Amino acid sequence: MSEKNIAEFKRRMGGTVEALKNEFSGLRTGRASAGLLDPIMVDAYGAMTPLNQVAGITIPEPRMLTVTVWDQSVIKAVEKAIRESDLGLNPIAEGNVLRIPIPELNEQRRIEISKVAGKYAETARISVRNIRRDAMDSAKKDKKSGDLSEDDFHRLGDKIQKMTDSFIAEIDSLLGDKEKEIMQV
Repeated sequence: MSEKNIAEFKRRMGGTVEALKNEFSGLRTGRASAGLLDPIMVDAYGAMTPLNQVAGITIPEPRMLTVTVWDQSVIKAVEKAIRESDLGLNPIAEGNVLRIPIPELNEQRRIEISKVAGKYAETARISVRNIRRDAMDSAKKDKKSGDLSEDDFHRLGDKIQKMTDSFIAEIDSLLGDKEKEIMQV
């Protein structure tokens, strides 16, 4: 197994961490975040379109989002999509601008969101472990074919495990930070 293969497994593990960061950005914490509206799809122009393709999203205040819809004809569809999302947001229409106040989270809702964050993190850990398994399977195949000596196989296994441990630690750190952010009043 070459360094190129190791770099590929490291890239895949890094991609898993980036996907987790993206999922975490969509979790409500009681503060405004443009990423909060990323999962919303709007029924515009006869197709489901991501909200950020029909409107601009800004954060004028820590607890307020503004969505500036570029085409007046889809304003009602954008408002409906935001209302019907499971984010618990209630937009206020003012011309082609929607103001979205971010309500305070109660303790029970904070705990539920923390559990969701934990599930996202566990999914990411499983993904990293699966990538480790793929790397070890590849190394075993190389060892069996004679391309890798026994000593090199063990060194490579240690290197893969250290890489896995570092990505798992990063996931745990991200989860801890997100939980702190969620539970902050």
